[in-house]
Amino acid sequence: MGKRKRISAEKRKEALKTLYFAKANNIPSSPRKMRYVVDMIRGMEVNRALGVLRFSKKAAAANVEKLLLSAINNWEQKNDRKAEDGELFISRVFVDEGVTMKRMRPAPQGRGYRIRKRSNHVTLFVDAKPNDVKE
Repeated sequence: MGKRKRISAEKRKEALKTLYFAKANNIPSSPRKMRYVVDMIRGMEVNRALGVLRFSKKAAAANVEKLLLSAINNWEQKNDRKAEDGELFISRVFVDEGVTMKRMRPAPQGRGYRIRKRSNHVTLFVDAKPNDVKE
């Protein structure tokens, strides 16, 4: 690795130390279905978002709920204290496309139709609300 590349990689690592996030890779559902669930909770306070996810009928909500709990625990680990009610909120969350497995399905007259089994990567950032902001 070149010197400039190493320096920029170290800067990126240092920047990530101040962020609180969790990432789940290769979740076996399509990114479109996952984005529908993620859009429901974007920007919410974490306790409210957990309630929304727990009572959602979408199968992807269980994966996002688990990821949100992981992000909250990461925040608590880095700050050496428990999060208080209303302190944390979801600052950023995005869904990227993962690998697509290609399978064949039998079709009429000896043909085969292609099935694409999609997966996705979800990254969820949490942050504490600033104290100087009054609601």
